[in-house]
Amino acid sequence: MPITIYKPTNPGRRNSSVDSFFDITKFEPEKSLIKILKKNSGRNNTGVITVRHQGGGVKKYYRLVDFRQNKFDMPGTVASIEYDPNRGPRVSLINYADGVKAYVLCPEGLKVGDVVMSSDKVIEAKVGNRLQLQYIPVGLFIYNIELTRGKGGQLVRGAGLSAQLVGVEGKYSLVKLPSGEIRKIDKECCANIGVMGNADRRLIRWGKAGRMRKRGIKPTVKGKNMNPNDHPHGGGEGHSPIGQKRGPQSVYGKTVMGVRTRKPGKWSDVTVVQSRKTKKK
Repeated sequence: MPITIYKPTNPGRRNSSVDSFFDITKFEPEKSLIKILKKNSGRNNTGVITVRHQGGGVKKYYRLVDFRQNKFDMPGTVASIEYDPNRGPRVSLINYADGVKAYVLCPEGLKVGDVVMSSDKVIEAKVGNRLQLQYIPVGLFIYNIELTRGKGGQLVRGAGLSAQLVGVEGKYSLVKLPSGEIRKIDKECCANIGVMGNADRRLIRWGKAGRMRKRGIKPTVKGKNMNPNDHPHGGGEGHSPIGQKRGPQSVYGKTVMGVRTRKPGKWSDVTVVQSRKTKKK
């Protein structure tokens, strides 16, 4: 969706933009499909900060999004398209034929009044429908992909993302993920047809620290601006380099930037046909 740019009426407005909400058709969430979202502010069960730069933020309800969509062969009508403060894309409120309501991820092109369906058999491969990978035509774009049958979508759920089904071999399907990695996934796993909506979210310029604090993100300070006892890059006069180190380090002394963090010999290595690190010729 396009973004809105305001006139620079003050320093905080200059060079900032906001998400456009013209596609939203309902502003109040469905009360039966929300719950209180408890804040942890990056702390574990003992109160120790284990993830830095988290805290504050406005209060928000968590929408209970149905990533499984396992009501097979039950048509559902899109009742509304709503904003979800917990994710980039929109969510759609679906009214099923049996009276059950559910939130699902909203792809590009889905409108109020459209009918979507999930099935473990062959049905029409239109935007919003959910099928097993073995029944999806090769070449189509998909999202909300399962890794384990029946567990629900785990891959390709962010705003503007999509994967592509590139083939089916034996009991596996080959899926090209947004990172460029080609992975084998059980062909009986399900995925939705289409491309995730709200692709222009990545173009938003937040403009000032106050907007980031409302999102629950605290300020980040460069390590070279700290003291030596606070960060490996700290110390020196003025804006000094990081010193006699082989490369940049985290606050805990681990090498960062460009270092592969994937565990060698991981169990899922056999499912990776082409790594995202493979250089394109």
